[in-house]
Amino acid sequence: MSQRELYLGLMSGTSMDGLDVVLVEFDGEQPELLSHQHFPLPDNLQQQLHQLCQPGADELDLWGSADRLFGMFSAQCVTEFLRHINVSPNAIKAIGSHGQTVRHQPDAKPHYTLQLGDPNTIAALTGIPVVADFRRKDIALGGQGAPLVPAFHQAIFSSFDESRVILNLGGIANITWLPGTPAGVTGFDTGPANTLMDRWFKACHPEHSDEFDRHGAFAAKGAVLDDVLEKLVADSYFSRPPPKSTGRDDFNLEWLRSHVKNLDSYQPEDIQATLVALTAHTVADAISQWLPEPPETIFVAGGGAYNPILMSALKSALPHRGWHATSVLGVSPQHVEAMAFAWLARCYMQRTPGNLPAVTGASRPTVLGGLYLP
Repeated sequence: MSQRELYLGLMSGTSMDGLDVVLVEFDGEQPELLSHQHFPLPDNLQQQLHQLCQPGADELDLWGSADRLFGMFSAQCVTEFLRHINVSPNAIKAIGSHGQTVRHQPDAKPHYTLQLGDPNTIAALTGIPVVADFRRKDIALGGQGAPLVPAFHQAIFSSFDESRVILNLGGIANITWLPGTPAGVTGFDTGPANTLMDRWFKACHPEHSDEFDRHGAFAAKGAVLDDVLEKLVADSYFSRPPPKSTGRDDFNLEWLRSHVKNLDSYQPEDIQATLVALTAHTVADAISQWLPEPPETIFVAGGGAYNPILMSALKSALPHRGWHATSVLGVSPQHVEAMAFAWLARCYMQRTPGNLPAVTGASRPTVLGGLYLP
């Protein structure tokens, strides 16, 4: 009897709200999600991560501390997760750890991307091999290092019966074009999704226990400011052709204030509503402008899938499309990315390329990541 192929995927996205841990079994080519758990980030670690997203004093010391702390936190989450589901660490073939992106500069010279969360620490404390550092090999080959999930989307969500877009609404929004044929898959970051909305909400509600606008309730109280929206969509990123990727380095509250000089003169809820409209507008424009044809169906992943105000704005911006959560394809929206990094870890162990050069702009397909043994 062959041994079960069990992998863990760890994902902490641009929103920095916590770590998603998933247990995935691979039986043939289709992965099956067996269990999952979300672990909120400790306040002190979250604060350090936010600091590292922008230039500041003592960055090397802060990086070193946060790198170890995030590795220790990840290991603690894995240990607690496996204990809770009564699975031995020895049963896990490898952990796919994305780490926490704190800088992503695909247009710098030389371009670079930085994820922290020491994989040596995770391996040593869990006793499980770790595959990590997935983005920098693609960068070394001239690519953007992002987005990486389109290859996973192609593997599990493609259909010969229709053309599809997989829209991930995490901190940053990205799309994957699945044309219904093996060739032609592409994808890119369209711009901000939750990151601006989350940061503005928290700036307006510093004492609120939520880190985000739950169910879009704050945005629902406001009205879209057309003059502000016009200033925001004029940013050059949105008109740039793919391949392209972005992050919190580019889209943050400082970016918002630089585009809207009199920001504080507006009602806060109107700004929130306008940020929702920004995401909807730029996603719709990206799909209309950069894809070879309109998709028949759009499937939504990421935390934004649970924001009814955002989803309503998207459907208004792109009517006459079928809209569904990825759950109808068998994977709930909040687990797609963590599953993708379990899948990428398996790709590494099988020495299978995990990037799509048509997406990232890399010179060739390549095996992504590095292996860290206990």
